[in-house]
Amino acid sequence: MTTAYLNTTEAQIFFDEVLHTEAWDLATEANRLKGLKTATRIIDRLRYKGAKTVAAQENEFPRDGDTDVPDDIKWACCFITIPLLEGRNTDLDFENLTVVSQGFSSVRSTYDRDNVPPYTAAGVPSAEAWKYLKPYLLDASEITLHRAT
Repeated sequence: MTTAYLNTTEAQIFFDEVLHTEAWDLATEANRLKGLKTATRIIDRLRYKGAKTVAAQENEFPRDGDTDVPDDIKWACCFITIPLLEGRNTDLDFENLTVVSQGFSSVRSTYDRDNVPPYTAAGVPSAEAWKYLKPYLLDASEITLHRAT
C-alpha cells in the first residue's frame, strides 16, 4: 500500500491556485487519491541525493534528517497527477517521442532514443514536475567510490 506525499485536501489547496486542473476538478475522490499515490510511486523510482531520514520509511522523502517532505516534492506529485488523471501513458509518450521516421508501404519505423527529454525517459509525465524534482536528483554522471578495507 502506497502512502501519497500529500492527501487530497492538501492537493486541493495546491490545485486551487493553478491553471489547467480540469482533470483533477472532474475526478472522483477515489481517482484523485489513486493519482496521488501513482505519482508518489513515480517520484520514488528516481535516484536522489542523500539518504532517507529513516532507513525503513516507506517513501524516499523526507531525506537527510529532515522531518517533513519538501514542498517541491509535494508540488511535483501534484503536477504528475494531472497527466495521470488525463489518461496519459508514459510508455506511449516515450515511444512516440523516439520515432524519427515512419513508413507505410513495407511498414518501417526508425527510432532515436537519444533525443528524448530526460523527464520522459525517467517516466515522469510532466516537465513542470521535473523542474521541482531535478534539484534533488543524484547526478547520473557522478560516481561515488568507497574504499574497501
